[in-house]
Amino acid sequence: MNAPAPTTVALREARKREVALGYRVFAALGWGDLGDGHISARDPERADCFWLLDVDTPFGDATPDKLVLIQPDGSVIGGSGKTNLPAYYIHYPILAARPDISSVAHTHTAYGTPFSASAKLFEPITQEACVFYDDHAVFDDEEVQVQSVDCGERIARDLGRNRGVVLRNHGLLTVGATVKHSVAWFVMMERVAEAHLRARDPIPVSHNAALYAKADLTTDEYTRSVFDFLVGHHLGES
Repeated sequence: MNAPAPTTVALREARKREVALGYRVFAALGWGDLGDGHISARDPERADCFWLLDVDTPFGDATPDKLVLIQPDGSVIGGSGKTNLPAYYIHYPILAARPDISSVAHTHTAYGTPFSASAKLFEPITQEACVFYDDHAVFDDEEVQVQSVDCGERIARDLGRNRGVVLRNHGLLTVGATVKHSVAWFVMMERVAEAHLRARDPIPVSHNAALYAKADLTTDEYTRSVFDFLVGHHLGES
């Protein structure tokens, strides 16, 4: 017999826990020390609303009760705290455009942000790079300070059906069916950016080799395990 589906309440709490863990993983990796980033989770009942960390809470202090539920107009309707407006401008349009995903992850990183200034796509020069082979885009726009839903809609349009996007002069962004997917893929994407900045005259693998690696590295089981390893290694939790 199949296991019973989790209740809406249980699913909501699971998503909120994963969001909090994702923020803390980012903090452990040295990201978000300026509050510059965000991870979202679509609410399982109110599909047009999503959970984010309260704007005044440091990433390392993230817990499920520090999250706020944001509705389509950007106001808070659940939890106690304030809306991170840049996060709302980015996450709401992407989640609205992609009913197949439930999470978006973005922050400013040591390699992703400088790589983004090139406005280039990744090449399949490492294992992790194959995850994004024919599966990422570039948002080639000067609006590095996102101040409107309109900008978020343009990001969503350029992201398309991909799992990630390079935001020119800004940084990296990933999406996923779950928080585990978006966070795991963000960490991988940062590694890909690092490889591109460090490698000298890299030789990409072939189209077939990239697709073969991608198929293996993007399975649901593997992607979830990456998130779990990150949580276990950096936070000592399971």
